[in-house]
Amino acid sequence: MIWSAVNLDCDRKFRNFWGSTRAVRRLSDTICIENGYSIVENPKPHGKSYNKWLGDQAKPSHRELLRTAIDKALARKPADMPAFLKELEQSGCTVGQRGKNIAICAPGWKKPARMSSLGKGYTQEDVAAVLSGKKEHTPRKKPVAAVPAAPKINLLVDIQAKLQEGKGMGYVNWAKTFNLKQMAQTMMYLSEHNLMDYAVLKEKASSATARYDALAARIKAAENRMTEIAELRTQIINYAKTREVYEAYRKAGYSKKFLAEHEGDILLHKAAKAAFDKRKLKKLPKVKALSAEYQELLAEKRKLYPEYRRAREEMRELLTVKANVDRIINRDEQETDKEKDRDRHEAGHG
Repeated sequence: MIWSAVNLDCDRKFRNFWGSTRAVRRLSDTICIENGYSIVENPKPHGKSYNKWLGDQAKPSHRELLRTAIDKALARKPADMPAFLKELEQSGCTVGQRGKNIAICAPGWKKPARMSSLGKGYTQEDVAAVLSGKKEHTPRKKPVAAVPAAPKINLLVDIQAKLQEGKGMGYVNWAKTFNLKQMAQTMMYLSEHNLMDYAVLKEKASSATARYDALAARIKAAENRMTEIAELRTQIINYAKTREVYEAYRKAGYSKKFLAEHEGDILLHKAAKAAFDKRKLKKLPKVKALSAEYQELLAEKRKLYPEYRRAREEMRELLTVKANVDRIINRDEQETDKEKDRDRHEAGHG
């Protein structure tokens, strides 16, 4: 995609501003995603040659990586050839055997290499001699970077591949129910927050949910206690106001006439006493102390709310992004399951 710095009439030009590169990239990526074109995920900054960007050492060859893996496997002193091959597999290498020849493939490489092609000290016969104790293994002096871990799938690359593959009727039907603008926003979120690994996205979504739940629980606990304090404070005040009336009612021998004249106060007093008994209060707390606790809880709640709203927004964003990623990544699996269900249904009616 090519951007012009002036309009078609050549009477206006683009005004650069702080962060304009990021803004233009966001717009460009959004347009590309919505129209099914690829984007440059995780672009590298300029200013270094390719060799300098790789580092001081040249990139090791496949056989150099395999020799390093063999050095490490032999250093663990395996008992025999099967144990040695198992050590290689545990380091991430793929091991295969055809006849007497053993072939190994390092993580991230597709074509295996025979051990006979690895050079002196690393052939199958050399390793067998080391394992049997007939000779000592001497690693090559040239230091080589450790065998890399198997490459992780980049979510942006995986999603773009899913969007661009097989745009038949299945894709058309799926696109009708899925908002491509929403997918564009999802991919921009992944890029801006450097969430290129599904496991990291899943962990962040879980952490955000746990953080939101913890804050929500604290606020809910404060609200419940505030409600309890408000009710208790009301009952204490009612109890104090109606105490003299109830004492007179008791001294009157619980007279029906007295009850009829002061029924409202007596009922309030009984309700307050029942509330105290329900809470098993042996000594009534001071209204002033309850009011002070209420104000502390109210201040804590107000302090937590901004953090709570941010946590809720972050959780919603991450859960939405994860749900969108799950939908696009699992689209083919869902279509396959539907086809299997349809085949079983047709076979049942056949």
